[in-house]
Amino acid sequence: MTDVVRKDVKQRLEDGDYSCAKELTLSMFSGKWKIVILFHLGTDGAYRFNQLMRLLPKASHKVLTNQLREMEEDQLISRKVISDSQVQVFYEITELGRTLMPIINQMYEWGTKRIKQLQVTPTFNINEDEAKK
Repeated sequence: MTDVVRKDVKQRLEDGDYSCAKELTLSMFSGKWKIVILFHLGTDGAYRFNQLMRLLPKASHKVLTNQLREMEEDQLISRKVISDSQVQVFYEITELGRTLMPIINQMYEWGTKRIKQLQVTPTFNINEDEAKK
């Protein structure tokens, strides 16, 4: 199913009743795996579908397929089919998708710092606990 935020934004754009730049930007990321996919395509380069499945083991085949289709439709990624002896499909970030990388990288940096802040410092050392016995 198409993400609700993206679907709403798309409809309002088509109706000419849309002016919220923040919500439009958010709608490009809406979906559980899109930011992660864009991050890896923008950082590592092209991926095949099965490589993305291995990268995101908790993503179902259907969800990953839908999110790739939506990002292709939004022109954030491209799907390239190479027909040799075996058909190969690669997903790559587009120039438009690349323009989101500074935002994604900032989100990654913020998240990394926040995770460090949230980590609980142990109040005892396991070796000290053993010594008390």
